[in-house]
Amino acid sequence: MAVKNSSSGDAVDDDDYIDIDDTGPEGLKGADGGYAWEEEYKRSWDAIQEDDSGSIQSAVKHMSEQQLRRKRQRPRDTSAIQRGIIRHVAVVVDQSDSMGIKDMHPSRIHAALAELQAFVGEFFDQNPISQLAVIATKDGLAEKLSDLSGNPGDHVAALADRRNRDLAGDPSVQNALELAMHTLRRAPAHGAREIVCVLGSLTTCDPGDIERTLDALKRCGVRVSIVHLAAEVHVYRRICRETQGLYSVPESEHSLRDALFDHVAPPPVVSARSTADMIQMGFPIKASYAPVPTPCVCHHVLSFSGYICPRCRSKVCTLPTDCDVCGLPLVSAPHLARSYHHMFPEENYEEVKEHGREEEDESSLVVESGVPACYGCGAHWIDSAAIQQHQQERQVHREEGPMASVSAASAAAAASASASASGRFRCPRCKHQFCLDCDVFVHDTLHNCPGCV
Repeated sequence: MAVKNSSSGDAVDDDDYIDIDDTGPEGLKGADGGYAWEEEYKRSWDAIQEDDSGSIQSAVKHMSEQQLRRKRQRPRDTSAIQRGIIRHVAVVVDQSDSMGIKDMHPSRIHAALAELQAFVGEFFDQNPISQLAVIATKDGLAEKLSDLSGNPGDHVAALADRRNRDLAGDPSVQNALELAMHTLRRAPAHGAREIVCVLGSLTTCDPGDIERTLDALKRCGVRVSIVHLAAEVHVYRRICRETQGLYSVPESEHSLRDALFDHVAPPPVVSARSTADMIQMGFPIKASYAPVPTPCVCHHVLSFSGYICPRCRSKVCTLPTDCDVCGLPLVSAPHLARSYHHMFPEENYEEVKEHGREEEDESSLVVESGVPACYGCGAHWIDSAAIQQHQQERQVHREEGPMASVSAASAAAAASASASASGRFRCPRCKHQFCLDCDVFVHDTLHNCPGCV
C-alpha cells in the first residue's frame, strides 16, 4: 500500500514504514497463552488447591508425600560390594554463555549452582572424611574456586560467590580436567579420585589433544562423571565410559538434583586397586576455652577454641581435615563411624499393597488404641475403606448444615494430623512395617532398621 505525503506529494512505499503491532494485548501472548513476562516464572501457587473446608493442609501434605516418593524411587544400591570411604572429588562448573539459557528456572547457571550447594551439603553428610574442590571454566580457561578440603562451608561460599559473576565465551573441558587432575594428584593413593562436571555447552575450546588428557586420566585412576544440561555429546560420553564414570542429561531441576545425588554414594572400587592399606589417622582433642586466643594453622585466625593435633600439637578449626604442619589426617570417632554405612547398606523396604493387607502377619504390626500404627513414629494407618467412609460421613454432615460441615472438617483435620495414608513399607528381615517418612529417614539418615536393632 502506498501512502501519499501531504507536504511533498510523493508516494511512500510500505518498506519505509516501521511495522507496529496494533493487535492489542493478544499479540504479546506466548505459545502457552500467557504473556511473555510471565513465562520466566513458575506459578507454583496454582498447584495448591483448597479442600471443601477451605484448608490447604491436605494439598501441602500431598505435595510433601509426592516429594518423598520421588526421593524413595531414586535407585539405592544395597549390594555388598567394596567401596572406598575416603574420596577426593573435584567439581567442575561450566560458566560459559550457554549456561545463561533459561530452559531451567531461572537459568541454567542459577539452577546448577543451587543444586551444587545442596550436593555439597549432602556429600559431606554422607562422606564426612572425604574432601572436595570446586573448579570453574569459561573463556577457554579453568579457575580453581576452592582448594581440596573437607570444610563444606568454603565450597558453598565459593559456589554462592559465582551467582553474580558474568558468563563469557566457551568452556575448556580439557583445561578443567587438567586442573582437576593436577589438584587430585597430591591426594593419597588409598583414596578414590573423582571428577564431577556440570556442563551446558555443546562446544569446548581446548588448547591440545583431548586424547592425551584421557590417557592421563586413565593412568592416574581418575573417575570422570559428567552431567550435561543440553544434550549427549559423543566425546563426553566416551570419557565417562573409559574412566568408569556416569553420564546423564537431566530434563528439569528435579532430575538435575537426582543426577548430582547419584554421586553422593561412593562408587565401587576397581578390582585393580582393591588393596587393603593401613591408614594412619589422628583423633584430636578439643581445646578448652583459653583466656588468650591463639591462631590456627589452617586459616591463621585467632580463636579461643579448636582441635589439637596429637602429633605436632598444632591447632585446627574444624574436623575432618589434614594438619597443615605434619600432614596427619584428623578425624573424629563419629565421622569415622558414619562413613561405614556405605559398606553395610540397609536393605530396601518392600511396599505392602492394599490387596495383601488382609493376610498380613499381625505380629509384625504395632497396635495403638486398636488401630495398626507405624513401627517407627507410631502414626496410625488409614486404608482406602476408611477414607471412603470418612468422605461419605462428611457428605452427610454437609447436607445437614454448614455448622455440622465445619465441625466435621475440623475433626477430620485433627484426626489426619496423627495418621498416615502414604502407604506401608515392610522390612524384609524383621517384617515390621513403616510409613513413607520413616522409610526415607531410615535409609537416608539413620542407616539402621529400628526393628532389626
